[in-house]
Amino acid sequence: MRYLLSFMICIVLISISSCRKDFSTIPSFGNLEFSKDTVFLDTIFTNIGSATYNLKVYNRGNSSITIPRIQLENGTASSYRLNVDGVPGQEFNNIDILAKDSIFVFIETTVNVANGPNLLYTDRILFDNGNNQQEVDLVTLVEDAHFIFPDKDAITMKIDSLTLDGQSTTIKGRFLKDTELTFTKEKPTVIYGYAAIPANKTLTIEAGARVHFHDNSGLIVDNKATLKVNGTLSEKVIFEGDRLENSFSQIPGQWGTIWMRAGSKDNKIKHAQIRNGIIGILIDSIGTASTPTLKLENTEIYNHSNFGILARETNIEAYNVVIGAAGQASLAATIGGTYNFTHSTFANYWNNGTRQLPAVLVNNFFIYNNEAGEEITETRDLKAANFTNCIFEGNNTIEFVVDKVDGGGLFNYSIQNSMIRFNDTGNSFDGVFEVDFANNPNYSNNILNGTVNFRDTQNEDFIIGEKSDAINKAIATSFKIDILGVDRTTNPDIGAYQHITFD
Repeated sequence: MRYLLSFMICIVLISISSCRKDFSTIPSFGNLEFSKDTVFLDTIFTNIGSATYNLKVYNRGNSSITIPRIQLENGTASSYRLNVDGVPGQEFNNIDILAKDSIFVFIETTVNVANGPNLLYTDRILFDNGNNQQEVDLVTLVEDAHFIFPDKDAITMKIDSLTLDGQSTTIKGRFLKDTELTFTKEKPTVIYGYAAIPANKTLTIEAGARVHFHDNSGLIVDNKATLKVNGTLSEKVIFEGDRLENSFSQIPGQWGTIWMRAGSKDNKIKHAQIRNGIIGILIDSIGTASTPTLKLENTEIYNHSNFGILARETNIEAYNVVIGAAGQASLAATIGGTYNFTHSTFANYWNNGTRQLPAVLVNNFFIYNNEAGEEITETRDLKAANFTNCIFEGNNTIEFVVDKVDGGGLFNYSIQNSMIRFNDTGNSFDGVFEVDFANNPNYSNNILNGTVNFRDTQNEDFIIGEKSDAINKAIATSFKIDILGVDRTTNPDIGAYQHITFD
């Protein structure tokens, strides 16, 4: 007990001494310097908090100073929040800065838009007063939006979860109402939780619309439901997270996925960009050989923490598609199915860790454990995996793999007039017929380990330049226009883009 009492006394003494100012100061004299004269807080949505921004305040003088007051010009009515030298608030008195030293001011905001579709919200941080007063401007662009929230229990306030196939799930969200089945460009749509399209209903997303997802949110196309994304070359449809600050522009995993469940039908996405989720498109629908579950046209899918597209025993028809970085694979066409990709670019330059899978994986099986704990492998028909005029590239040595498990059934694939990165330095695929590019008749007129000459892989810019081996090497198809609207009727290039001359 005696030792405990002594320890507590020491703690009290240390606390008292640490709060005592053991240096002398003079009043601030209006010569503060700042790391910036205006703090621009990037665009935010109404009622959604911003990221935290910082301002550094310097005392360049030879004497320690005391700033009598630091405050927001709009006072307690301001929508900005400050933290000065570790203390939160909107007004601060007698702030000390040592000679040749500095302090940090951290700034955040949450703004409720009351007038107009967007609002330039401003305030100022005032340092000192009277003739010595200095200021730093604060500027934030705030956008209004249509918000879709999950329902809540009126008594418990517990957020509702979705019921799918008659079974309760842990997925927070709700089904869209009939009045919500058209997203327009009038205002962005911000989704919290998963918004689900009901059976026998179609969600239409018009050209120029922007759809933003909060953390752990996404879009579900349920059994017998349909998604139509009608972007144009000049007005693309954007799917991304709800953090608009520039610092979030290349952070993967900010939201969940667009999930096309088994039985969804006639889905079509054209002229869209899908960015920064966990899985860009997860498609489970069991398609037929004649009717694609998803038609994908002139669409870019970038920077997802797991997959750009994870397809499971489905039917996808796609052209002019670009799928960039993903933590596992840009495209995983798994458990059989039907896949037809033309003039598409798969370029996985993932730089957020080690990636085990190639840019494109095709297989005909899935593995699970039965009730006895035994590992079971089941196969499904690979009715078609046709890739024509496609680029398979990335920062791994092997970026295209066809993986077959014998078990009967169809296993049809064809890769022609494509560029393939496949440098098997460890001889891991020796004797594997499915990737024997020289002797397997399913491959024809392909370029192995050629020079692609992308413009800027780190910024997901996969336009090819004049040094590319893809130039004039594509076979003529019915898709005469590239993803940027450039004519490729004569001398088409491999991939989604016709080549240009870089500056």
